[in-house]
Amino acid sequence: MTTHNDTLTGERADLLETLSVHRAFLRGTVAGLTDEQAATRTTVSELCLGGLIKHVANVEARWMRFATGDPEAMTTNETDWTGQFRMLDGETLESLLAAYEEVARTTDELVATLDLDVSYPLPQAPWFPPNARRSVRRVLLHLIAETSQHAGHADIIRESLDGAKSMG
Repeated sequence: MTTHNDTLTGERADLLETLSVHRAFLRGTVAGLTDEQAATRTTVSELCLGGLIKHVANVEARWMRFATGDPEAMTTNETDWTGQFRMLDGETLESLLAAYEEVARTTDELVATLDLDVSYPLPQAPWFPPNARRSVRRVLLHLIAETSQHAGHADIIRESLDGAKSMG
């Protein structure tokens, strides 16, 4: 993936490098899989590898819309909550990875230009504190945590699927 990491310095470069590392761990868990394998649930949860790629891409896209001044991007009205964690009919691993690549490219471009100190109010929701705000910096830290957490989920699912491990 081509990013602005090579032209950025300091905090922005560190944030993007860390996010890039965890994106690579997540993408690495699906290397060499078929669509059927990527759609397979190997645990009691709704998670599958393709669904995790889709979920992380959607979450990153929503948070970056928030970071560019659209607080309503964080308002959820999911009608199919579990569908965001599964591969649905017509979805392919290749298309999900391509969409994730595009989201990542957009994020990387935005990080090069956004003011990290700007903050926006979070919408009222049970999972956000009342009257909370998030800075662009905190959004990026959240994306790193989210991507890292789901890369760990993906590693467990992949190991359950065929014994492969992304690390160790």
